Amino acid sequence: MKQDKRAFWDTSALLPLFCRDPFSTRSRELLRKYSTIVVWWGTPVEIHAALSRLQREGRLTTEGVQNVLSLVAELRLRWREILPVDRVRQLAEESCLRYAIRSADALQLAAALVWCNERPKARNFICFDEQLLGAARAAGFTVHSS
Repeated sequence: MKQDKRAFWDTSALLPLFCRDPFSTRSRELLRKYSTIVVWWGTPVEIHAALSRLQREGRLTTEGVQNVLSLVAELRLRWREILPVDRVRQLAEESCLRYAIRSADALQLAAALVWCNERPKARNFICFDEQLLGAARAAGFTVHSS
């Protein structure tokens, strides 16, 4: 049986691809295995916010941020974004209550559910955030973490 190379990637798993992190090796491993990347429409905003935080903390220089953004732009050319349609919002609202997760996590999970037509069984979800990971597992995804 051929392995499904597609996976929904949360920002928490994408960021270590670009910034040195304890999870960088694992992220690269998963990218080799699940090279067809699906993300939520808001993921680039989350990446920018994380880079801004790393810069404020002195962990990235301005030049470092620009280098990462160039790498992100390259990867964006090949990933698929789930757009902010009404069904994403509806599923996110339900997910907040069902899984007791934050709004950004609910939007990530809802986008993943829209991607798989709300049939998460045997669909890959890559995430390094424990709360979102638990919700994705409870929703029925095959989860991959750090």
